[in-house]
Amino acid sequence: MTKKINKNELTKEQIEKAMQCKTAEELLSLAKAEGFDITKEEAEAYMAEMTDVELDEKTLSKAAGGICYMEDCPKHTMAD
Repeated sequence: MTKKINKNELTKEQIEKAMQCKTAEELLSLAKAEGFDITKEEAEAYMAEMTDVELDEKTLSKAAGGICYMEDCPKHTMAD
């Protein structure tokens, strides 16, 4: 059974794998293997979006629900 992708449900590993895809076809294959349902158009749009984006490890970690860096975290202030 496949399901639509909810970005909030993706793991850091799934995001890293998706970012390593070089073509929309690779992304479609990965999505299917992970149990997600995306269209060719969605995969192509993602690939176009990612051509200009390169996340560093800190940004990727935060995007994937990783650790909170106090200076970047809205829950904390410099007074904490």
